[in-house]
Formats: sequence, structure tokens, C-alpha cells
Amino acid sequence: MRTPSLGRLSGSYEDLQHGQVSEALVDFTGGVTMTIKPAEAPSNLWDILTRATYSRTLIGCQTHSGERVLENGLVGGHAYTLTGIRKVTCKHGPEYLVKLRNPWGKVEWKGDWSDSSSMWELLSPKEKILLLRKSDDGEFWMTLRDFKAHFMLLVICKLIPGLLSQEVGRRWACTMQEGKWEKGSTAGGRMKSPRDTFWKNPQFLLCVWSPQEGRSFPMPCSVLVSLLQKPRHRHRNRKPHLAIGFYLFRLSKYYGDQRRLPPEFFWKNAPLSWPEAFLTEKEVSRELQLEPGTYLIVPCTSEAGRESEFLLRVFSRKHIFHEIGCSVSAVFSKEIVDQNEGQDEFFTKLFEKYPEINAVQLQKILNHMTWSSLGSTQPLFSLDACQGILALLDLNASGTVSIQEFRDLWKQLMLYQEVFHKHNSNQSGYLNRTQLRAAMRDAGIVLSDDVCLLMLIRYGGPNLQIDFVSFVHLMLRVENMEDAFQNLTQDGKGIYLQKPEWLMMTLYS
Repeated sequence: MRTPSLGRLSGSYEDLQHGQVSEALVDFTGGVTMTIKPAEAPSNLWDILTRATYSRTLIGCQTHSGERVLENGLVGGHAYTLTGIRKVTCKHGPEYLVKLRNPWGKVEWKGDWSDSSSMWELLSPKEKILLLRKSDDGEFWMTLRDFKAHFMLLVICKLIPGLLSQEVGRRWACTMQEGKWEKGSTAGGRMKSPRDTFWKNPQFLLCVWSPQEGRSFPMPCSVLVSLLQKPRHRHRNRKPHLAIGFYLFRLSKYYGDQRRLPPEFFWKNAPLSWPEAFLTEKEVSRELQLEPGTYLIVPCTSEAGRESEFLLRVFSRKHIFHEIGCSVSAVFSKEIVDQNEGQDEFFTKLFEKYPEINAVQLQKILNHMTWSSLGSTQPLFSLDACQGILALLDLNASGTVSIQEFRDLWKQLMLYQEVFHKHNSNQSGYLNRTQLRAAMRDAGIVLSDDVCLLMLIRYGGPNLQIDFVSFVHLMLRVENMEDAFQNLTQDGKGIYLQKPEWLMMTLYS
């Protein structure tokens, strides 16, 4: 999903560095942003972050204003990226952690769960080894509680809509319309009184309906509306953004496409949705649940007579969207396919009955999955293989896998089946030494030829070929060992482990 070129939305590339977090994410991705104030965040913030982390999103955040390094290690008025989340098991109970990165590549948080914090001693040795990296690289952990206290903005940039809705389906339609507010003609301002000039604003007709046709009771449609204003100067910082917003009205009858709705319509009809506040932001957006039908969207500035160009985008499963009175004969929607959607429902149902799953349950799940990339050669996971996989994932030594750990496994399995299928050129269901090295390289792991041969002796069959199940076990173990080394090494050459840590890492993996 992309907007028109960066130059059209940002003014110039050199201006990108001066924007806020939300602007930078929109400029570089063309996605739609959702802004949350952590101090006022909804009670399900952790669930939102979980969905965002495992979806096609980028997450940024910003500290409270100021331009100095604080005693706690954070930089005032500074942008960070959120790179991960983790629910850990302490001796006193669970703790919710977020992983942040300072783009400077240095200067880190010094509070609880920082690199030098004693809180890490509350975890199992294995969990500590695989999560904690003592390096001044700008990346650090902190509790969700501290995050809410020290950060003023959380910005989630969605590359596909539907982050907050639970609607099942993979295909979305995106339609974009350009427009402008011109003084004296289309810059009508907000709704203030029955006799104001609001009706002069550009008007857009939206027809939505559910793709699940034939239902006796049509389901509400998830619709995402995004309004972006374009820079009013080649260097956007020379003219600040206008305060913008949009109204949504339900149309009970057809008014025609050629003329804008008259003032009388707005005197007699109250909007279904309106701006709670007009924001001086580059983009404002809202997710709506609408009954199938016809609607009117009216974008506007907070004050009449303010001029600017804008881009209005609508995302839904199925819709028609165009400007009333516009001479354009046809407006085409772009289809967006969400490869990951539906996983949340799958994960939720999977863990409703058992919040934690053991090796036997993991075996049933993996053997009932359809491995689409592997064709007719569907793998069969033995209990021994699943016990090995569980041992690699089980950081807190509970003997089970949580939904969070299973999500991580799922992402890895999707990658592994792709690279395995790519290099299993003869469709035999096995990889030889050359194919194994190439597949591992595609997955980001480089092994010498000698080590690769040893891996085939350990994980392969008598003919020195490896099947998919053994390939999964090998890949998970190599990635675990690589993470452990990188987190423990001080010089990039060696590591130091205490005996309990050594036994945990070598025997339970």
C-alpha cells in the first residue's frame, strides 16, 4: 500500500528529517498512522501492541518535550522505535516488557530492566541469556508501566488496515482521491451553525457493503478513513500544518453525483462521526464500523478560508468512493492482500482452552497444519521432535509454550517452509549438503561446509539428507545459539557462562 510519491506528500526528501514520528512513518511507508497517548492508553494496550508487533506495522514513540539526556538515560523530546515486546515470568509473577531503540545507536534507559539492572536476576538463566544483550547499542528493555510514564506518544503505522477490528478476511480495497480547499469556493471550514459555509467543502460519496452477501442480518463493515494534507510550501516547515478533520453522514436517499449536497441537507441531518478535536497533524484517521449503505464524507479545515491540498483514502472490504460533482468518470480501487490476517483468530481459538500448550498438544497442532509451500509432501512431526522444539522455545523453563512463544514459532515456520521449498528443487522432501547451505543462507545463517556436514550427520538421515521437520529443529537451534553468543560476548570472540547457565543452554535445548 503506497501513497503518491514522497515528493508530493513531503515537499522534499531533505524535509523528512524535520517531521514528527507519525509524519516520518507516513512519508516512508505510505501507511496509515494511529496515535495513542500512553498515559491515557486503553486497558488493552498490551493486546494492541501484540497485534501490531506480529502484523505489518511500524511502531514509533516519543518522549516528553526537552532536548537533553535525562538522569534515567532517556532523551527528552526524542523519537524512538519499538522493536519488540515480551511477557516474562519473574519469581513474583509476570512482567510486561517493551524493547525500544534509540536511533542514535547509543544512550540508553538506566531504570528497571535496563542492561545493568538487577531485575534480570528474577528470570531463569536461559530467558536472561536470550533476552539481555549488554551493549551500548541504543537498544534496551523497560516495563510497559515505565513506558506509559516516560513517553508522551505512541504511533503505530499500519501497512494494512484492520489492526483494531477482528474482521476475518484477507482482501482489502483502497481508494484514493485528491482534493483542495480553496478560499471563496471550497474552503468552508467546520460545522458551526445552521447557516455557516460548511456545505461548500469538497463532498465525497462512499457506498460500502459486506463481502459476505446473502446473510439475513448484514454484518457491519470495517472502514478506515485517512485524511492527509499536503505541504503548503516546498519546504514544509516554513508553513505549519492546518487543523483538519472530517465528518461522516448517512444518506437515506440518492442525491445524484453531479452536484454537491445543498446547505439544507446539513441543517436537517446530524453527522454520524465528527472530529472530537481538529488536529494540526499531517494525517488524521479513524476506523469505523458502518452498516452497509451510502455515506457522505466531508473533509474540512477548522476555519473557513484556509487553503491547502489534501489526499483522502478509504479502506474497506468492498466499496465505491468518489467525489460528488467531479468530472472524473471512474475511480479505481487498489486491492491489498493481507497475508497474515486471520492468524489472530486462529491463535486466540487455539489458546482459549489451554493458555499454555505442552509437547503433545504442539504435535497435534503442527500435524494438523496445511503446509501450502511443501506441496504433497506434508511433514509429520514426532513427539520427540516437538519436545525438542518446545525446549528451544521454552525460555522460562515451564515445560510449555505460551501464545507469545507460539507466535514467534509461527513466523519462523512460515519462513522455513518457504526457503525449504525453494531449495527442494526435485520435490523429494529432502535437502542435500549444497541445498542445506543455500537454504540456511536465505534464512540469514551462514555455516561453513564442515559445520554443515556435521549438521547433516546430527540431524539428517544415513544418506546425509535432511527432511523438513529436522530442518526446523536445526534452524531453531542455530538461531538460539547465535542469539545467546551475541548477547553474552564482550569482544565478539568468546563468552563466559556459569555452570548452571551452561547446563541449561546445552541440555535443555
